[in-house]
Amino acid sequence: MEHLLRALEPYLHRYGYFAVFAAIFLEDFGVPMPGETLLIAGALLASRGSFDIYFLVITAVCAATLGDNVGYAIGRFGGRRLVLRYGRYVFVTPARLARAERFFQTQGALVVIAARFFEILRQLNGIVAGISGMRWWRFLVYNATGAVLWVGFWSILFFQLGRQGERVGLLFRRYEPFAAVLILLVIICALGVRLFLRRPHRKPGETKSVDGR
Repeated sequence: MEHLLRALEPYLHRYGYFAVFAAIFLEDFGVPMPGETLLIAGALLASRGSFDIYFLVITAVCAATLGDNVGYAIGRFGGRRLVLRYGRYVFVTPARLARAERFFQTQGALVVIAARFFEILRQLNGIVAGISGMRWWRFLVYNATGAVLWVGFWSILFFQLGRQGERVGLLFRRYEPFAAVLILLVIICALGVRLFLRRPHRKPGETKSVDGR
């Protein structure tokens, strides 16, 4: 977390909430921007009093909702041909678009909510919804719901981690040896289960032949 803050803190202090808004807004219709990363960094700074967490959440939700609506308009009025023609300039490749479309078709409208938490889907969510012809009001409801859940999850999680960072660090250092042993045991168990599953098993009643096969 400290490394993340050191890298992004100058930009956030210089441009403030606008940096968070712009990154999330542009990311949500395909432009490669670190929207989620800036949201997390902003929440960490809010835990130290540099930002207001409530205004940060409102800013991020508005940016996410508006950005996806721009993507929806591009997909709805421009169509698949327009997206593929100009999408390569922002790394929207035919393969990425096809993958997002398949996921959208198999999972239905609820994917608009869940898409926020997945790379590629977050960037192409609105575009694919527009291309597929989903009604705008329906998209707006699902999109806003997903924006609130996504922003709320990351901002609250890292705001609390930032406030409890010192305590978490002390606890980790105190129980680090036990954690290492636990992780080692989990790895050994996982390897054992994998070897057991890969071992050939005989059917009930089946006996070995004379040569052991």
